[in-house]
Amino acid sequence: MSRYALISVSDKTGIVDFARTLTKLGINIISTGGTAKALTEAGIPVIPIQKITGNPESFGGRMKTISFQIEAGILFDRENREHRKEAKNLGIKSIDIVICNFYPFEETVKNGRATRKDVIESIDVGGPTMVRAAAKNHRSVLVIVDPSDYQEIGRALTQNKITDKLRERLAAKAFGHMSYYDAQIARYLTKDRF
Repeated sequence: MSRYALISVSDKTGIVDFARTLTKLGINIISTGGTAKALTEAGIPVIPIQKITGNPESFGGRMKTISFQIEAGILFDRENREHRKEAKNLGIKSIDIVICNFYPFEETVKNGRATRKDVIESIDVGGPTMVRAAAKNHRSVLVIVDPSDYQEIGRALTQNKITDKLRERLAAKAFGHMSYYDAQIARYLTKDRF
């Protein structure tokens, strides 16, 4: 079965080198918008997200990754024979790695020139959806939200040393990342209102 990594990052620090490592390991890269452009310009082969979802990126980028094909590819239980059979019958690609960090909400809030509309527009929806799915299914899917983890994960993948402990640590970090992100949004929306 082919292996796929889904890469969708706002902070592109180190992503080209990490993607190169994944490609060398025979992992196919699915990517979105600006990330796909950065990887393609670096000579890294990319499968555009719309080729998987069957839908174009729409509504100014608000709709890209949220789709049955993407969430199913992350969420199906690889240890469940019926899930594997169903995924095969439905043509679902097994997304084994999700690399994602969110729109820079906190930075947008701190920007003194950002309007309320700008701030609301910087609330990420698709990223947290993918990260939550990957973190839930961490026994099968590596979830990476922090560029500082790329080197360690690249080495572990290259040496075939991905442990359950590492998977759990990355999942915990992902849930923490989402909690912090959501807390920033809640703080902004309640500021000066209560």
